[in-house]
Amino acid sequence: MTGIGGGVELGAQAARSRALAVLRVRSRALAVALLPAAVAVILLAGGSTGHLVGGGWDAARWAVSVLALLVLAATAAVALVVARARPAVTPTVAVAEESAPDLYRMVRDLADRLDVPAPSAIALTPDCDSWLEDRTHPAHGPPPARDHDDLSDPVGPARRRSAAAPVLVIGSPFLWWMRVGELRAVLAPVVAGTGPAAHPDIAAARRFIRGLDAAVAATSTDGRGPLARAARGGIGGVSRLLLRGCRVHAAEMERGVAAAAAERAQAVDYGLRIVAQEQVGLAYAGWDRLLTRVALPAWRMGRWPSRLDVGVVAALTELSRRDRLAEGFASRLGERPACDLLEEPGLMDEAVSLLAARLFHGGPAETGPDWAPVGWEEYPEEVVDRAWRTDAARLHRVLDTLGVRRAAEGAAPGTDGPTLSRVLDHLTTTPAEAPVPARDPAADADPDATPDTDATSGTAHHATPGTGTATPDDQATSHPQAATASDPQAATAPGPQAATTPDPQPLTTPDPQPLTTPDDQPADAPAAPGSADHSDDGNGTEDDDDDLAGTTPRGAALAAGLSAQLAREEARTQALASGTAPPPPGTTTGPAATGTALWDDRALPLLPLQPPRTGREILTAHITAMVCCAAMDTAGATPGLDWLDGPTLLVDGARRADLALHVRSLVETGDPAPLRAWLSDLGVRPEKPVRLV
Repeated sequence: MTGIGGGVELGAQAARSRALAVLRVRSRALAVALLPAAVAVILLAGGSTGHLVGGGWDAARWAVSVLALLVLAATAAVALVVARARPAVTPTVAVAEESAPDLYRMVRDLADRLDVPAPSAIALTPDCDSWLEDRTHPAHGPPPARDHDDLSDPVGPARRRSAAAPVLVIGSPFLWWMRVGELRAVLAPVVAGTGPAAHPDIAAARRFIRGLDAAVAATSTDGRGPLARAARGGIGGVSRLLLRGCRVHAAEMERGVAAAAAERAQAVDYGLRIVAQEQVGLAYAGWDRLLTRVALPAWRMGRWPSRLDVGVVAALTELSRRDRLAEGFASRLGERPACDLLEEPGLMDEAVSLLAARLFHGGPAETGPDWAPVGWEEYPEEVVDRAWRTDAARLHRVLDTLGVRRAAEGAAPGTDGPTLSRVLDHLTTTPAEAPVPARDPAADADPDATPDTDATSGTAHHATPGTGTATPDDQATSHPQAATASDPQAATAPGPQAATTPDPQPLTTPDPQPLTTPDDQPADAPAAPGSADHSDDGNGTEDDDDDLAGTTPRGAALAAGLSAQLAREEARTQALASGTAPPPPGTTTGPAATGTALWDDRALPLLPLQPPRTGREILTAHITAMVCCAAMDTAGATPGLDWLDGPTLLVDGARRADLALHVRSLVETGDPAPLRAWLSDLGVRPEKPVRLV
């Protein structure tokens, strides 16, 4: 205990010394601001006493006095903005004490064992992390709008302004996946951080840093006039300068606080914490897969799963089975889960699930006809089936636009509806049509090198099916007119009257890499409609033209048409949601157009999950959806849900994970033979019309 106490004291001393360094930066800035006023006072006093007299001294007095007034006014403006700017607050679901008395009792008991102040409140976040958050700023009062992300306010505004203890934010997946003892061990170092946070110097330094950060954010928006823009620019520049001066000291201060908290927490459940950390990594992997593979397709269809935390337990159970981590799994599940600390875990799970949809997808704050909750038992019919049939309808609508015949000549009567054969026949490459060749880097380096393809024979080397590799190539073939030039039926025909559901795309962010296992995601698993599998390109910044290198001209044209149709539907959906007309082509929309930064808790989605899908991915997903629709309507297949891979096709109750390889072969080479053999093996009749939404 002596060693632990010494480590805590050393960490706290380091944090306090760095906090004083931050406060010294503030004091120096104030001294610089007061320096012209001090000089002006000296000059005025010298003139009144008859020591500093003469024309030169009078001019100096006037000049310095005016400068002092300007500097004092600018200092007051900066101080006012820093004091009144609203620091960023993480959107959370507040947990009232009456709705979780056991959880509050456990946290207070943990604080007593650590000999630190107890957190002032508890909140949940849809993330695999836990932290302390200071919400004592006066601006963190009850929001004026109903759609603010904090769903309830556990304490009154007057009490919150005087409370020193921060709010404990807990990741909701931890509550449902971890046992009570594991949760207590994981929260011990977090709760221990309330001790250093209560120190006056550390609290004052943190308030100063948060105020500067909020001032920079507040002044980053464009002003209404040149004077306002100049004022915002000046205040923002001063705030950034002070932040740069405090950056190193603030980082070291937080490291000292974390070190002191970790040392203090070693006295509580240290051995159990080592085991619980393994569950933290497992929870992150399952939560990531659940959001990207399962929740995201539902959100794009206007449905939000109302039991995400229950779903993460099912996903982690499946991941444990596939990862062969189930040794001792049954005994662990026999212990009390941490969600039992809540009085009504179902209602809390629903609130967290709705918040997750807002943060990661930008959905509405309330349910409605176009934004309804969906249970896991309804997911296959409400999400998977609708998504496949919506994508199939969009695919046939684009084919109509390209002038593709609904039925071949000599076809049997009644086969002029939306059929899979229409898609296969259109994408089939004839001997006179060569796939779009993938550019060889070696040929680019040596222009005199002899190509290994014969342009007159119509053959070319292309990406091997299943590898998903693509290199930049001719971009002219991605234009929709490329298909009409090789299609004898190039007349434009009206599309079928089929209701579609828009498929909005999230903003571009790095795609987190989830934990994978050998039999976790087969290489030939079917692509989930409405979701993006980025194993093909590996680079989310590639242009669609580059991504379609190695495909056929007809496939490139169809992918371009599908991408344009999706963009139009997304623009129309955003216009209906905002009550404005759709923007003209080429108009910038979203946060970049309004100047609203993504850190703002009302600029949603705050944390988009995946980058926009490329043309190859869109085309593959739509063909996969059409194949699944044909299998359901003609071979008795059913839609299903895989907890780790999302929408899946079930044949006789078994998952068929070998479809994607054959679809990629059709997209990349224009050879339908592997896919037709797969359809024949299942008894699917591609010439039969399918039902669309």
